Amino acid sequence: MLGEKINSIKERTEIVVLPEMFSTGFSMVPQKLAETMNGETVQWMKKMAATRKIILTGSLIIEENGCYYNRSVWMLPNGQYGVYDKRHRFAFAGEDEHYTAGTKRLIASVKGWKINLQVCYDLRFPVWARQTSPSSPLSQGEEGKGKGSPEYDVLIYVANWPERRIHAWKTLLLARAIENQCFVVGVNRTGDDGNGIHYSGESMIIDPLGEVLYTKKDVEDIFTVTLQKEHLDSIREKFPFWKDADDFQLFAE
Repeated sequence: MLGEKINSIKERTEIVVLPEMFSTGFSMVPQKLAETMNGETVQWMKKMAATRKIILTGSLIIEENGCYYNRSVWMLPNGQYGVYDKRHRFAFAGEDEHYTAGTKRLIASVKGWKINLQVCYDLRFPVWARQTSPSSPLSQGEEGKGKGSPEYDVLIYVANWPERRIHAWKTLLLARAIENQCFVVGVNRTGDDGNGIHYSGESMIIDPLGEVLYTKKDVEDIFTVTLQKEHLDSIREKFPFWKDADDFQLFAE
């Protein structure tokens, strides 16, 4: 089904974003649903990315060395990939009892853009998303940041965020865009799960000033938007608030 939806996209597309645990829905029984990085879903992502010549990303349940991870996969058309393991596990629902926390952020590079990948509950913790100094050990493969340049340009959250707490979802997505002077893409699921929990979607794309470029409620939707680097650069130049940010480092254990 997801393959059909992706194949229905007619616009020129660089990146396709799927929700959190897109292949299973959110689950607290990873031992029944987990795959390995050689499993069927990752192989499907490789094939789809190669066939459509896109970058495909979303999170799934991965088992590795006896541990379970809520893992975002950043799949390139050539079959290479990066991974981000969800740092903040939703203890309110017991996620911390079943999944291992990630320890590193992943900031991917795409044609001059830097993209920070995060998952659902991470949204509630602004320090984890904050643009950091160049000496931070959490950014993979990127150097020369700090006050000379913001660390990343786009922040992506994939989620299973229920309607009962949707006000927080919308408010925090706006906050992350404004405080980090970046585009924010929040992709949330819709419909009801097996526990009768309703998800209203309300996926959003937000510009660095907090202006909402796209949102949709209670309707499954496929939407394409083109982000303008010139718009981002202009905002950062006109309002260089990022230069006044506090220096800090993040350490994860």
